[in-house]
Amino acid sequence: MIPYGKQQLDAEDIAAVTTVLHSTWLTQGPQVPAFEQAISEYCGANHAVAVNSATSALHIACLALGVGPGDRVWTSPISFVASANCALYCGATVDFVDIDPNTANMSIHALEEKLVEANKSNMLPKLVIPVHFAGQSCEMEKIAILASKYGFKVIEDASHAIGAQYQDRPVGSCQYSDICIFSFHPVKIITSGEGGMALTNQSDLARKMQMLRSHGITSESEEFTEESHGPWYYQQLLLGFNYRMTDIQAALGLSQFKKLTQFITARNTLALQYNQLLHAHPSIIPLQVQAACYSSYHLYIVKLSGITPDKHKACVEHLRNKGIVGHVHYIPIYLQPFYKKMGFQRGYCEQAEHYYQQAITLPLFPELTTEQQFYIIQELIYASTQIA
Repeated sequence: MIPYGKQQLDAEDIAAVTTVLHSTWLTQGPQVPAFEQAISEYCGANHAVAVNSATSALHIACLALGVGPGDRVWTSPISFVASANCALYCGATVDFVDIDPNTANMSIHALEEKLVEANKSNMLPKLVIPVHFAGQSCEMEKIAILASKYGFKVIEDASHAIGAQYQDRPVGSCQYSDICIFSFHPVKIITSGEGGMALTNQSDLARKMQMLRSHGITSESEEFTEESHGPWYYQQLLLGFNYRMTDIQAALGLSQFKKLTQFITARNTLALQYNQLLHAHPSIIPLQVQAACYSSYHLYIVKLSGITPDKHKACVEHLRNKGIVGHVHYIPIYLQPFYKKMGFQRGYCEQAEHYYQQAITLPLFPELTTEQQFYIIQELIYASTQIA
């Protein structure tokens, strides 16, 4: 089977992990801060906090921004469920902003309309989490303008987008947000096995996230509420979690990071080849990349115009029967049974549901060959034109 995505590991990655296994550090050692420093310097952010998953990073980012019961958090319906679940972990309520059909990112028009109505009823969000879907940044400058006008905080869910750029600056610089989140899951751009990271330019948010990832505990004497009992002393100041990244994970992530530019270049080359192969087939429409953006192309997604749900399913099944893992990213979050119990119903975000009925994710990873791409497109064209 040709997977829709997979990690690319080499001897240097294996050696980096082996070195840690032979060291005295397995959990939180020198590799974790080294990985944090590499990512923060690359992105141009002041602080980076490594954790065991992007979901954990989203959770502690919400907590660091003071999200709690009675607060409202808005995000995109076209994302993995973690983008919404993180708010529920904090006791907040979740709502969804419809997408731009050309990019599948949060629609600025829909966001502004929703804010205008929420302002009338005193139901504005405390936090908005735009999702940089498939590797392309949302229109962050416009979101930041709305955040200033309506008084909400912003977390960029850039789980798909390390290595991407917006307005010629790396995603993760936090120029237009309070916190930005990356994922290092194996199908992402670079991997640490499992792992995530939260970036910010605000030292108070960074420190709070550092404590939240490690049980809310500090060993810093200047943070103690009473005089230290001795060199062993520590205090728990917050209700935190065990969300720490290990040195094993960090060593792999740091080794992978050294190849980030190589991986992103390869993904963009493959995406361009897909675009060229599909140029003569106007009914198969790749997601657009906006002029201000350089995508990391975590995913390559096309929409099949004018197809029925049955044909959509048949096309994905055909690809899989031919040894190609076609996939769909994502089911609108609010259509999950858990969220439907909250009162969300079909039709809530029209563009998101229309997208879901048309979208197919095609394989994309650096080792994908030109021959495989030709084969994938050949079978996709056959499925979209010949299957009833």
